[in-house]
Amino acid sequence: MAINSTLVMKKLVLVILVLCFWFPLSNGHPFKICKFDRIYQLGDSISDTGNLIREVPIGASTAFARLPYGQSFFKNATGRCSNGLLMIDFIAMAAGLPLLPPYKDVNGDFRHGVNFAVAGSTALPSEVLAGKHIISPVTTSSLNVQLDWMSTHLNSICTNHRDCAEKLQHALFMVGEVGGNDYNYAIFQEKTMDELRDMVPEVVNAIMDGVRQLNEFAMFHNEELKQSIHKLKQEKPNAIIVYGDYYKAYQFLLQFAKKQGFDTQRACCGSGGKYNFNMIRMCGAVDATVCSDPHRYMSWDGVHLTQEGYKIMAAWFTGRTAGGAAATRTSSSQRPGKNEISTRMI
Repeated sequence: MAINSTLVMKKLVLVILVLCFWFPLSNGHPFKICKFDRIYQLGDSISDTGNLIREVPIGASTAFARLPYGQSFFKNATGRCSNGLLMIDFIAMAAGLPLLPPYKDVNGDFRHGVNFAVAGSTALPSEVLAGKHIISPVTTSSLNVQLDWMSTHLNSICTNHRDCAEKLQHALFMVGEVGGNDYNYAIFQEKTMDELRDMVPEVVNAIMDGVRQLNEFAMFHNEELKQSIHKLKQEKPNAIIVYGDYYKAYQFLLQFAKKQGFDTQRACCGSGGKYNFNMIRMCGAVDATVCSDPHRYMSWDGVHLTQEGYKIMAAWFTGRTAGGAAATRTSSSQRPGKNEISTRMI
């Protein structure tokens, strides 16, 4: 029987669970108290672990498919847009789970989750952007496509709704970052600021529609979405909703990095100049060079963070500062019950 992911989720009380991050453990990472056994990720290059490089025809020809991407941890390119691990990798490790395989990996082991994120993807479908005369130059695997992939995957592992509820009761769903590329492409294609502002409600609605299919929630891009959170709380009174502030996490990263003496201005990999960044000759170009100490840099290629940068941000999101102390968050006193799916959006 085909299983619609929307219907499956409606059978369950959905919780954005961060409660477990505040319970102290005598040993190990506090994230492990959540006892997640699967993680599902949707998003863009901040989270892609290898989907774009497997897409035809452009994937294998992108810079992400070859060194120096991946050089610091994997010693080869995996499709991650960094020199090594991403936030989702550190989150999986903190939960005691294997690194998430990309959905496009035909040999992937999906027993502990799947990564559906695609570098360059958008919140709005490519045909909607095309109607605004905005070309999505990298991929057409937008958020709605990734949600379709997730539905297909659930159909493959579940026999019915009850079976899915049992299999997903300890799963963590992560959505984002997503939506930034919608604006990036508009800017690169010389759209005006008024045209960009006009796009915001549609981008927001595209994300909201995707979130509703999973009945989960979190931080989006602007004040309009903060108002949407209040509305969704009224729609889902049984859900524990947490606003995950990606911008604050990045602010924490910059403040921490400056205090610790990291280079927060220049890209480690690039083609020279004050910031070692050139949009036309980015990391991977013939004349691009790589710094000898990427662990001292926050920016890898001028667009994406280094492994060290993602490590610090992941520590912030999972309730630990980079120095090991518990990070301060806002939490709810309500505890999750049986068959509640734990979800988090960043």
